[in-house]
Amino acid sequence: MRIAIDAMGGDYAPENIVAGALEAIKEHNIQLFLVGIEEEIRRILKRHSTDSLPVEIIHAPEIIAMNDSASVALRQKKNSSIRIAADMVRNGEVHGMISAGHTGVAMATAKIVVGSQEGVERPALATVLPTMKGLAILVDVGANINCKPVHIQQFAIMGHIFAREILGIPIPRVGLLSIGEEETKGTEQTRSAFALLRETPINFHGNLDARNVYDGTVDVIVCDGFVGNIALKISESLADSLERILKKHLNATILSRFGTLLSWKAYKKIKKITDYSEYGGAPLLGLRGICIICHGRSSPNAVKNAINMAIEFQKHNVNESIRNEILKIRQGSEHRTSGDA
Repeated sequence: MRIAIDAMGGDYAPENIVAGALEAIKEHNIQLFLVGIEEEIRRILKRHSTDSLPVEIIHAPEIIAMNDSASVALRQKKNSSIRIAADMVRNGEVHGMISAGHTGVAMATAKIVVGSQEGVERPALATVLPTMKGLAILVDVGANINCKPVHIQQFAIMGHIFAREILGIPIPRVGLLSIGEEETKGTEQTRSAFALLRETPINFHGNLDARNVYDGTVDVIVCDGFVGNIALKISESLADSLERILKKHLNATILSRFGTLLSWKAYKKIKKITDYSEYGGAPLLGLRGICIICHGRSSPNAVKNAINMAIEFQKHNVNESIRNEILKIRQGSEHRTSGDA
């Protein structure tokens, strides 16, 4: 497998990006292309043992600033690391791309340059969440703000395939995020989406109240990108805050420090479960190639796990499965409509 890595993307690039890429390449039979400013990448590579490793540098002289808009980046910075990585996917030089850079630019570039699978109206960004019963998929978490019910239906199909193929859940339970479990709850958009999802050949659980997101009631949580992005950022903020609160109170007294030692294994396990770096990044589902978008603060471990996710996506042909499932459902819908006529 061949993967293009945006070496200049992220708060700690290129150091963390290169380190994570090298960790992954030592574990898998893959070829990586580090895309970015060649001189800086070579400087980092000199700190590591890279003899005989299948790593190639692709020079990309332009940098995407955090205040660059997606439209400016697409039109004016065609030699940026994000753009060149996307071009490589589109041209078939690599199977996928990974970026921890400007999220908006990475999403827009992937959607426009790489393009959507046939039948997919809007690619969607998905993320993995820990729950009381294992893992769940939340989709969409920011790629699409103004969504039609049919888009949410497609997000559900994408999440269903992600959970089935990557998480290994044979028949994932899919829930529509809303303000209550009743079918009549929610906005006009969610009520219309509910009706569509009920007719979709997936294991539709119904509405999922927000308070049940982490209890493991469902394996796939579907919503529009506005709601999903807020839910994700609140969750990340809560996890960070809880960790700081725990550290503060567990070190407050000698007795609490002693208690910390006794519960250290459990604390480390909880920290690992809630650590975003363990899940790599958020795949942009429904593209003609693989695109994994990582957190801006990605550690080498997060980059390595994002590469692991890309490998699994290629192994299980996730985006091709999404194309086939969506086309099948669309054809069935058109057939029913023509029959009713």
